[in-house]
Amino acid sequence: MKFKLSVLMLVALAIRVSAQSDRWQQRAKYQMEIDFDAVKHQYKGTQKLVYTNNSPDTLQKVFYHLYLNAFQPGSQMDVRSRSISDPDSRVKDRISKLLPSEIGYEKVLSLKQNGKSLKYEVVGTILEVTLNEKILPKSQHTFDMEFEAQVPLQIRRTGRNNNEGIDYSMAQWYPKMSEYDYEGWHANPYIGREFYGIWGDFDVKITMDAAYTIAGTGYLQNPDKIGHGYSTKNVTHKPGDRLTWHFIAPEVHDFMWAADRDYQHDVVKVDDKLDLHFFYQTDTLANVWKQMEPLAVRSFKIMNEQFGRYPYKQYSVIQGGDGGMEYPMATLITGRLNLHSLTSVTVHESIHSWFQGLLGTNESKYPWMDEGFTTYAQNIVMNELFPAKGDPQRSATTSYRSLVKSGTEEPLTTHADHYNTNKAYSIASYNKGAVFLNQLNYIMGKEAFQRGMKRYFNEWKFKHPNPTDLKRIMEKESGLELDWFWENFVGTTKTIDYGIREVVADAGKTDVVLERIGQMPMPLDVVVSYKDGTQENFYIPLEIMRGEKNEKLYSRNTQLADWGWTYPEYSFTIERNISDIQAIVIDPSQRMADIDLDNNSWPTVPKTAPRFKATKVK
Repeated sequence: MKFKLSVLMLVALAIRVSAQSDRWQQRAKYQMEIDFDAVKHQYKGTQKLVYTNNSPDTLQKVFYHLYLNAFQPGSQMDVRSRSISDPDSRVKDRISKLLPSEIGYEKVLSLKQNGKSLKYEVVGTILEVTLNEKILPKSQHTFDMEFEAQVPLQIRRTGRNNNEGIDYSMAQWYPKMSEYDYEGWHANPYIGREFYGIWGDFDVKITMDAAYTIAGTGYLQNPDKIGHGYSTKNVTHKPGDRLTWHFIAPEVHDFMWAADRDYQHDVVKVDDKLDLHFFYQTDTLANVWKQMEPLAVRSFKIMNEQFGRYPYKQYSVIQGGDGGMEYPMATLITGRLNLHSLTSVTVHESIHSWFQGLLGTNESKYPWMDEGFTTYAQNIVMNELFPAKGDPQRSATTSYRSLVKSGTEEPLTTHADHYNTNKAYSIASYNKGAVFLNQLNYIMGKEAFQRGMKRYFNEWKFKHPNPTDLKRIMEKESGLELDWFWENFVGTTKTIDYGIREVVADAGKTDVVLERIGQMPMPLDVVVSYKDGTQENFYIPLEIMRGEKNEKLYSRNTQLADWGWTYPEYSFTIERNISDIQAIVIDPSQRMADIDLDNNSWPTVPKTAPRFKATKVK
């Protein structure tokens, strides 16, 4: 009997182990040496990749991304751009017109696993590799690769000789191991959208003409041999000299660099633990860059305080010439802008360090968790840097409403590459993603929401969180059930639309009838302004929330009974005469993304009328 009991206990233990948390992380340790020919715009490289399989699965294949292959006539990116109804203006049909000397490519010359040659096949932007030796759980394997590549004319993000005159923007430039997580492999072809990568360490040496200054991800290891503003030492280089730039980047999921012969390099401190580096051409409004630098410092301080501490010692803002694009520890941005625009793109791309660089969500699958959350934080930061009246998220909400009215909206569950239009992708990912957080702020209350955002960052950085991970954090901080919100706002295109249907006098009191017109339910703040100057908020929780928010924005707060989401109408009584009431407004804060505001007020308020302001309780 004791033997049988022991066996049962071992089986139970085995089941517990096999049912362990699915949030393991694969690891990649890259060592690369690059020999760059700036005359031919080509380079050769060696890559040693130590890959650790922390998953409970046995891997029989691996996949690499070969992003530069997208910049060839007939590629999926090319065809997609020429067939979508609203192509990116920077791309259009430009890839189809590239000459052989202008295309991009990555060619794998050899690939070995633990010293033995492997079979592989190039399928567009993906390298499919059949392993000689299975990668068992908790094992480590070494892949050695030789490759060569050509830098394309800059079409999108990466490339050479862009419109602003930057020589090389080197993003998505090396064979990059695809991510394998609890959902399996993510070997998506490169169509032009977002990225997803393995946490790891990079040790990169780049050798090229000494006339170039290189900026990028990581910490430069040999500034004393480089000069170029990296050191106070007077280092001179003769024409034809070549330099090797050695960078190390710990705990990141990508590596980007840029090179130009005319970069100016400034360094500004945020605090004792963080330096900001700026690389830009001196002929591209250098005075505007100088004005932007202290604003970038303030942006990092705001983000550190409100969302969590940036953990690296350096961040680089690099002129690249193609809008803006985020990478670990650095960004490439357009440089020839006015102060507000240059600050805005710098703020947006640097904030990606939190939601893409450190949380590392699969932004191909959940672009709204990256672009949308970054936009939300950007709106807050920019409002502090350039103070303006009103809700910082109002423009995002307005854009979302326009998408709804256009009839082209698609659910946020749509993969970034699969949206039918670029407009639907952009507004959904950036603006509806920001509106998503603003709705949470409204549902949970500001204080619980802010606690939740910090906790989300601190608990899930370096772990690739998904939407459910965020939901559980917010539920714990608010004490509310929030699955209904995720299911409706993320999984469907149902909209919020509430109205004041009727206000009638009733024996010295006032009866109010509200109606739910849209399909998506929400809790309501219904604020009554009295003629004596006071305000009262009648708060109506949703029954399916199983609780209520704790937020006191008004001098008087009255909680009403829950509203069951299937009921189209809801009635309540104000214990004052209708003649005492100046106005009744649903959500005067306008955090709630109601798509029709015309029926939110009684008596009807013209669109040009001033907004009601909450009186915060001290």
